[in-house]
Amino acid sequence: MQDRDNGVTDMTNVARVFIDGEAGTTGLGIRERLRLVPSVEVVSLPDATRKDPAARRDVMRAVDLVVLCLPDDAAKESTALADSLGSTGPKLLDASTAHRTHNAWVYGFAELQPGQAEKIANSRRVAVPGCYPTGGIALLRPLIEAGVLPADYPVTVNVVSGYSGGGKSMIADHEAQGGPAFELYGLGLEHKHLPELQLYSKLVRRPIFAPSVGHYRQGMLVSIPLHYDLLNGGTSTDKLHGILEAYYAGSKLVHVVPPTANGKIEPEALNNTDTLELRVYGNDGHGQAVLVARLDNLGKGASGAAVQNLKLMMGIEADNG
Repeated sequence: MQDRDNGVTDMTNVARVFIDGEAGTTGLGIRERLRLVPSVEVVSLPDATRKDPAARRDVMRAVDLVVLCLPDDAAKESTALADSLGSTGPKLLDASTAHRTHNAWVYGFAELQPGQAEKIANSRRVAVPGCYPTGGIALLRPLIEAGVLPADYPVTVNVVSGYSGGGKSMIADHEAQGGPAFELYGLGLEHKHLPELQLYSKLVRRPIFAPSVGHYRQGMLVSIPLHYDLLNGGTSTDKLHGILEAYYAGSKLVHVVPPTANGKIEPEALNNTDTLELRVYGNDGHGQAVLVARLDNLGKGASGAAVQNLKLMMGIEADNG
């Protein structure tokens, strides 16, 4: 077992954290962010034992919180290891898809609704949201809560992400071979992010989810088209903007901002930040709008969200809203 000091001298109030799967893209991002958090000590296993169940169980016994940066099946196995420790086991923060819709786990989108950050802070089991659902839920949930967007609206969510969101194999393909300039995928309409997108948006009709990847490393746009005549209550572009603005008022990470003046938006402007921007592009004359979320798929869409949740769970000052 290896400890990383992070420059901490007073170890009495330090949270000890083990990242199970720290060599992956999300794990590396979490580790880098935690280097800047002096009240967290990251504990690692040597390469020779990092997949050894007994060694992992031992390190889990010695830490306060374990971050799971693993494929779904491996995340479930790691959870079972932690559970085998009983009341002495650590808190778990799962960055996989395995537990995002599980009723025993709190969904780690602190801005989801009033009190969500407190639920995260008080939970021993938190699931980090997916990058795509983060943008989609942030746009849809406030409009459904306000009664403007019917829960059975035929929603289509179109997204484009940098190739880093596809994991090691996609990163290797793009960086070694160039990759396609743009690629639609998930056209079997069974993408693993769909269940959480529907559940936490409060949609009763299954949305159509159309993901895509561009030949750039990171940055994401989520866009949702709307027809006003299918909405409730005299909808306008200003009204949609106002609902979102009121919902996220005071949030440090979710910003509702005016649409870009030229009617264009690119995905990379928020790279290396944990910010989520929401915009409404509308044409009241035609009764149509496109809701757009922009975020870094490795920031608020992955590692940044994980660290936000970790700070809440460990009682460390965090940016929430």
